[in-house]
Amino acid sequence: MFNVEVNVAGRTLSFETGKLAKQAGGAAMVRYADTVVLATATCSETPREGIDFFPLMVDYDEKLYAAGKIPGGFIKREGRPSEKSILTSRLIDRPIRPLFPKGFRHDVQITAMALSSDMENDPDIVAINAASASLAVSDIPFPEIVGAVRIGQINGEFIVNPTFTQRKESLLNLVVAGTKENILMVEAGAKEVSEAVIMEALKLAHREIGKIVVCIEKLASACGKPKRDIPIYTPDERLEAVIRKYMTPFVQEAMNLTGKDEREALLKEKVNREVCVSLLEKSEDMSEEFIQSLNDKTNPDFETVIKKIEEQIFREMVVEKHVRPDGRKLDEIRPLSCEVGLLPRAHGTGLFTRGQTQVMTILTLGTISEEQILDGIGGEDSKRYMHQYNFPPFSVGEVRPMRGPGRREIGHGALAERALAEMIPSVDEFPYSLRLVSEVMESNGSTSMASVCASTLALMDAGVKLKAPVAGIAMGLVTHKDGFVVLTDIQGLEDFLGDMDFKVAGSKDGVTALQMDIKIKGLSFEIMEQALEQAKKARLFVLKTILDCIPESRSDLSKYAPRIILMNINPDKIKDVIGPGGKMINKIIAETGVKIDIEDDGRVFIAAVNPDAGEAARKMIDNLTREVAVGEIYLGRVSRFMSFGAFVETLPGKEGLVHVSQIADKRISSAEDVFEVGQEVPVKVIEIDEQGRINLSTKGLIEVDPSAYEEVEKKPSKDERRSKKSFHRR
Repeated sequence: MFNVEVNVAGRTLSFETGKLAKQAGGAAMVRYADTVVLATATCSETPREGIDFFPLMVDYDEKLYAAGKIPGGFIKREGRPSEKSILTSRLIDRPIRPLFPKGFRHDVQITAMALSSDMENDPDIVAINAASASLAVSDIPFPEIVGAVRIGQINGEFIVNPTFTQRKESLLNLVVAGTKENILMVEAGAKEVSEAVIMEALKLAHREIGKIVVCIEKLASACGKPKRDIPIYTPDERLEAVIRKYMTPFVQEAMNLTGKDEREALLKEKVNREVCVSLLEKSEDMSEEFIQSLNDKTNPDFETVIKKIEEQIFREMVVEKHVRPDGRKLDEIRPLSCEVGLLPRAHGTGLFTRGQTQVMTILTLGTISEEQILDGIGGEDSKRYMHQYNFPPFSVGEVRPMRGPGRREIGHGALAERALAEMIPSVDEFPYSLRLVSEVMESNGSTSMASVCASTLALMDAGVKLKAPVAGIAMGLVTHKDGFVVLTDIQGLEDFLGDMDFKVAGSKDGVTALQMDIKIKGLSFEIMEQALEQAKKARLFVLKTILDCIPESRSDLSKYAPRIILMNINPDKIKDVIGPGGKMINKIIAETGVKIDIEDDGRVFIAAVNPDAGEAARKMIDNLTREVAVGEIYLGRVSRFMSFGAFVETLPGKEGLVHVSQIADKRISSAEDVFEVGQEVPVKVIEIDEQGRINLSTKGLIEVDPSAYEEVEKKPSKDERRSKKSFHRR
């Protein structure tokens, strides 16, 4: 058993191997504070035949026992991976995949299991480092070592690996993975942080990554297994020469077409095995065996060589001639259009079109009780703002079964959610749950950023008062020989043949989300700085187009959206609103038809489609929780009589006495001569004694029939009595 340690942000990051999972190709248990992750890396014995891609599988698994929890629901066992697990799997995959050599065709599986969580240090960063360590000590020929950190910012100070508590205050949540030389992957959410701050954070992250990589190198040198000699797939040289000879002119012709449909039609018609074989048979004397090898659809040589030809032509066009496949300038955005209010019954809709990429987002507003409950080991138990992304096959003209969302769809939805999360008003300002669903109608590059733009439109259409509107843009990178260019608003072909997909979302004041994936072995800070600056100009242009469509959020919500009233009551009064066995709250719901949610801190959410019903419920709850005050006038209800007066219910559950002497200016013989049980009468509170008894008066507030006055014998006045006494003395 071997163990190495490094100090990261004042906490020990330790790597251990040789104790667990000994039959795996490589295994490492990594501990950071009390968060522990075990990662393994295993490679198949033989390559997978007939494929033209690298079969890498990455699975991150969160067990609730890691945080001392039992799964909720009827089945007390973890089921399908949570959204957090899928996103963490993608975080591990993205920096590792581009480092494997091209032509690696053996199956590689990386698993990461969160064994312990202290509920403060996120296991996702630990999992990336653990996966890297498991590869480093394994027999898999992985050429580089990867490290990862998270950067936050509080009060202008950067924090390395902020805890869950610190992240609630942080303006930045930046995850960075890389090698000692380069950055490989960036994922971020932010509260309108400037590009300059992002660059500073990236440089700090890279310095910390270097320390982690050195530590893993020590572990690998001390106990790493000898690397296996795995052959790398390369196309047959003779086949490649023939394919290049006959197919290059057609590929060149297709790449010169600016329209996607025309280009794909020509490639489908002329760039295929059948055409290549027929041309070969006509012009050259080749053996039947050679021709059969070229025509064999299980042989990936043809597709591999065609992609190499496309990449070469594409890179020469873009880097050397500065000509893009659709004829745009390097920093030019495709034609934009925006629409709102397309669906009559939806609470908000937005349609965003950029070239041949089109996304419609639909917003639904709900009550706070409809927020999503999170059953995991992270720092959140629930969230009221949800964003989901769907990519149907018709969006790219394909036919395939429609199943549940894949990892890519979950990842794109999470990115769009992150871009807008900090712009959603707080629950006190806007007491709603929000569900946004982005439906991709057409795809030719960067549908995730189109989802951000369409979501901004839908939110503003619904009347949600955003802190600021948000737009997104995808940047690309093309390298060739010693040169490179950064492309604005990449389309599908530029993403497929290029080296980078760098998505940037934000408001006019700063960045709210980042995601960077690359296919090369790293990026320099020079390239990243240029990409961020170019993205800012493009983002502001897209924002202007959005605001030209809808300058500000609508003043009112859709008539089909629930109206939610937020009240704050004394938590001690919650029992009065609920009543014994829920009697009181059920009575309010039955009489008004509203939906009521009560939080432990005294916040009461009343949801009603009819505003009058909501207001009626609010008054009823207000009456249940108000305190009677001296001098206040209430419309009470007579509840019972006594010989000395009448008891009147001023507020629900609160009675006061109207003494017969306080009914009118003249004496009343009996309160029953004036009132009836159940009668509503205005009363004024004149006293609340030390025992809490309430004394009321109706003097001057009601008219009394003179017949109710008590008839009394007239007594002589004081002067008359004095005069009478004086007479008797005389």
